[in-house]
Amino acid sequence: MSAGSPPRKQTQIFHHDMQRAAMDPAEEPPSMLWGLDPVFSAFARLYVRDILVMTESTQVPGIYFYKLHPIYKVDVLGTVVYKRERDDFFCYGVDDGTGVINCLCWKNDLFKEEDPAPSGAQHSDGAQGGFNLVAELKKLRETQRSRCRLEIGELLRVRGPVKTSRQQREIMASTFYKVDDPVMAVQLAWMMDVPQLYRLCYDKPPQLQPDAAGDSPISSVGKATNIIKDFFKQKSVTRFRPYDVQDLLQPLITCQPQTASADQEPVAGPSACQQLRQLLKEALQVLQDEGVVYRKVKSQDEVYNVTARDTDLLIAVKDVIREDSRREKYAEKGCHILHVLSAVRQRHSLNVSKATLQLVLKSLECNSDIVSTSEDHYTAF
Repeated sequence: MSAGSPPRKQTQIFHHDMQRAAMDPAEEPPSMLWGLDPVFSAFARLYVRDILVMTESTQVPGIYFYKLHPIYKVDVLGTVVYKRERDDFFCYGVDDGTGVINCLCWKNDLFKEEDPAPSGAQHSDGAQGGFNLVAELKKLRETQRSRCRLEIGELLRVRGPVKTSRQQREIMASTFYKVDDPVMAVQLAWMMDVPQLYRLCYDKPPQLQPDAAGDSPISSVGKATNIIKDFFKQKSVTRFRPYDVQDLLQPLITCQPQTASADQEPVAGPSACQQLRQLLKEALQVLQDEGVVYRKVKSQDEVYNVTARDTDLLIAVKDVIREDSRREKYAEKGCHILHVLSAVRQRHSLNVSKATLQLVLKSLECNSDIVSTSEDHYTAF
């Protein structure tokens, strides 16, 4: 049962698309293949507008599809625009800028338990200036409660499965908490990450069908990336061009021609050379997405730098953090990763991605050149 009715904005969007919310069974991937899609096992960071209009599975109720990706749990960050509280749950309306969705957030035992009554020991400990276990436990309970009880206008992050109740789409929260974001750093990072997830994952068709050799295209690309990574380690590669690693992927290419049927002429498929180039292209893209390699300068001479061995990049990142952490603005908390990324792009290369920078930061922290003061903030020793 729905815990509360969302405002008219959500209801209109959802009812507008209810007529096309049922997927054609012929188009729906078989449920036995859903586990091949990594999105199925993750909390999908989808826009609310897409959650409201996802099509529901005809095979398994409670499973939804976004462009054939099977989804049943999501991760949403947005502003609370309405709230209701009952004995056992909170009901928050969350607006991420694209739509409003109802979030049912169950109260935990902290809201049902009574705080321990003060005892004589409590007063004696406080008077002596010692550690008061009862008082500290009460403070902890109050802090946890404040993170779960939000007001209109506050920022909420909620994770959980998607449900449809009384023709209204809602999230049954498994985890939810208030986000303190005074300078909008969390929201800006979210706004940068979600479009990239759409571009690299959600908007791409899932590779669920096995190929003729019995291996999925995902596994072929995975094998190719592992081969190239091993090559980097064995040869201590700092820079390379695609033709330097192309021959390493030759064993992954099958040269069997494709045929239509016994009474038809053979259908010519891509040549071995074309397959090799395509596989190399996809493997290099994966390595760039992971930050393992990057192109310092994009030109006709296609040169890739190996992030872990690019000493110039490591020095540039370390210098940015060392210099800027001395400034009054960053002295207390350190430099945010987005600030470091912007400075490194200006100083070293515009093509440095966030994933590349994260690998460099991890390496510098392991070498004790920098230290993380909090999530996504770094300072120099």
